[in-house]
Amino acid sequence: MSRWKAPHTTLLAAALVAAALPLTTPVTSHAATPRALPSGPVNPGFETGDLTGWTASGTAFGTGAVTAATTYWGGPFHHRGRHHLWGFAAAGDDATGTLTSSTFAAPARLSFLVAGGWDPERLYVALVRDADGARLLTQTGVDDEAYVRTVWDTSAWRGQPVHLEVVDRKTGGWGHLNLDDVRVGDAALRDDNGLVFRTLGQANQPTARRDFTADPLRPQFHYTPYQGWINDPNGLIQWRGRHHLFSQYHPDAPKWGPMHWAHADGPDAVHWRERPVALTPPPPATPTDNSGIFSGSAVDDDGTLTVAYTRSTDTAAHPGATPETVEIATSTDGVTFTPGTEVVSQAPPGSSAGFRDPKLFRDPLDGRWKMVVGSGDAGRGKVHLYASDDLRTWTYDGVLTEGDGSTGAMWECPDLFPLDGRWVLLYSTNEGGQSLQRYAVGDYDGHRFTAERHGILDGGGDAYAAQSYLDDAGRRLATAWMSDWNAKEPTRIGGWAGAQTLHRELFLTPDGRLGQRPVAAADSLAAGPPTTVTGKTVQGSWRIGRGDSARLKAVIDLGATTADTVTLRLKASAAEATELRYEKSTGTLALDTTRAGYGTPATYTTHVTPGPGDTLALDILIDRSSVEVFAGDGSALTARVHPRYRDSDAVEFTAPTGRIRLVSASLTPLGSAVLTD
Repeated sequence: MSRWKAPHTTLLAAALVAAALPLTTPVTSHAATPRALPSGPVNPGFETGDLTGWTASGTAFGTGAVTAATTYWGGPFHHRGRHHLWGFAAAGDDATGTLTSSTFAAPARLSFLVAGGWDPERLYVALVRDADGARLLTQTGVDDEAYVRTVWDTSAWRGQPVHLEVVDRKTGGWGHLNLDDVRVGDAALRDDNGLVFRTLGQANQPTARRDFTADPLRPQFHYTPYQGWINDPNGLIQWRGRHHLFSQYHPDAPKWGPMHWAHADGPDAVHWRERPVALTPPPPATPTDNSGIFSGSAVDDDGTLTVAYTRSTDTAAHPGATPETVEIATSTDGVTFTPGTEVVSQAPPGSSAGFRDPKLFRDPLDGRWKMVVGSGDAGRGKVHLYASDDLRTWTYDGVLTEGDGSTGAMWECPDLFPLDGRWVLLYSTNEGGQSLQRYAVGDYDGHRFTAERHGILDGGGDAYAAQSYLDDAGRRLATAWMSDWNAKEPTRIGGWAGAQTLHRELFLTPDGRLGQRPVAAADSLAAGPPTTVTGKTVQGSWRIGRGDSARLKAVIDLGATTADTVTLRLKASAAEATELRYEKSTGTLALDTTRAGYGTPATYTTHVTPGPGDTLALDILIDRSSVEVFAGDGSALTARVHPRYRDSDAVEFTAPTGRIRLVSASLTPLGSAVLTD
C-alpha cells in the first residue's frame, strides 16, 4: 500500500493574458425588471477584476478573491481571460462564505471552469432556482488548483430565473473553491477555437444505474471504480479458472481514505465483473481515523482462497496501537471472506520507514510458504522475508535484500518470483518526489536475493505498485496502479479516481532485462475491423484514423526512414495531443503529455533497441484517458491523459522533415471490458 503524498502549498506568480470570453447577449442587473431576463450572469469570467455583479457573504470571497495570478505550486491554472476567482486568495482555506451571481434565465446548457477542494457537501458551485431557493445542480472541485470544465444540461429549467452560488463551508486543507468562464447556450459546449468540450461533471453521472460509458474520461478497457478511489492492485490470482483483481479502494470519495479491498473477476484477465467489496475496515474511531486494509496478495491453499494484507492502524485515533501488522483472511466461494486473523504482530527491527504489503508465494526451493514484506530504514529501502508451513505460523528469516540509499527510503509492494530460469524482484519507490516501479533480476537461494541487474519496469509516469501472478497457462501476468501520488486527478469532477493498467505478460529479454507485452486476450477487445496499410511512406502528416478507444500496431522501417524523429500524435486535435516520438540517433522513445489536455504535463522516456531488419515495432493501446505503449524489445511507457475536447481522437504519423517508411500499420477500434453479470 503506497502512502506517499505531495504537500499542498500555494504560490502567486506573474500574470498571463488569455482571450476573454465574449458575452453572447446583453446582461442586466440583479434587480427585478419587466424586461426579459439576461441569458447569463453578469461578469461571468470576473474580467472586471473584482466581484462586480456578484454578492459575497462571509469571509471566503472578499477583496482579493479575484486574481490575475496565472500559476500555482503545481503549474498553470488554465483559466480564461486575465482574471478568475481564486477562493484561496482572499482569506486562505479557513475562511467560509457564499458568493451569489446575478439572476439570469436558465439556458439549455451551462458550463464553467471549476477548481479547488473536493467536498460535495461543503464546497460546491450550485445552480439555484430563484423562486424557491432549490439547488438544482451542484459541482465540487478536484483537490487541485488547475481548472476543469463542468458542462450541465439545464434544459429542464430553461427560461426560469436562476442564479449561481459558490458555497464554501469547508475549513482546513483544500477549504476553498475556484471559478471562471461561465458559459451559456451554444458557447457552453463549444470553445472559442471551435472544438467541442467533453461533457464532464458529477451532475451528469447516472444515479439509477451504473453506466460506464457516460463519462467521456472513464477508461473502457481498464478497471476503474464506478465512484470512489482506487490505487494499488492486490490479491492477483487465477482461482477456479477465473482471474481475480482486488484493489485498494475508498468508496466514500474520489481520493485516498480508509482503505477497503475492491474486487472484480473475469474469464481472461481483460474483461472484469464487479464483485462485492471483499475486505472492509472497522468503523472509524474518530472522524479523521484512516485505519484500513492495506495492500496484500492471494494464494490458493488447497482450494481455499487465502489473502494476506497489512492491517494499518491510525495511531492518532488509536494511541498505543501497532501501526502495521500482517493478517490472513480466507474465502471458499471467492466472494465472502472470513474476518482477518493476525499472523505477524509487529515489524522486525530496522523497519522505521514502514512494514507493509505482504506478497505470498510457494517457494520451489523447499516447498514452504514464503512471504516478502516491504520496509526501509536509515534511508535504505529493504524487503523482509518470512517462512511458514501453514500460512498461519510465520518465522522471520531476515532481510531478503536492501538498497544502497539511491533507490528510496522505503520499498513498497515487493514481489519475488522465478521467471525464465532467473528470479525477479518487483518493488515500488518514491525518489525525490517521483514514483517509480523498479525491478531487479538475479539469484535467490531460499533466504537471500542477490541482484545482478536493475531497471525500471515502465518508463511512463503512471505505473506503480505492480503485482504479478502465475496463471493456469504458466504465464507470469502483472498489472499496476495506472497513476501515481503526484498525478492530477481531473476525473474527480465525475466522482471517481484511479485505474489499473492492462494486464501484461512478463518475460526476460535476451539481454537479461524484464520485458512486457499486452496479455494475449487483449485481442478480444476488438470492436470492429481494423484500418490497415502496408508499405506506406509518410511525408508531412498522415492520419490513419480516429479512435477514443483503439489499438495501433505499427512496424517502422528505420533504415528507409530518413526523418531522425518519428512522431505519432495520439488523441489529437488542432488544440491538443499526446505525442510519441522515437529518435533514431539515440534510440530514445518519448511519451509527451505536455499538451494532452487536463492532467499531468510531463515527458517520459525509455530506450528502445530496434528489432530484426532495423525495425521499430510498436503496440499502442489508447483508452479514453490513458495511453500504454509497448515496444518490440519489451520496453513500455504508460501515461494517463485527459483530453479537453471531443475532437481529440485522431491518430496521426508526422515527419516535419524527411519521411517515415511504414512496413505496416493498423488501427483497431476497441470495446468495453466491463462485464455486467
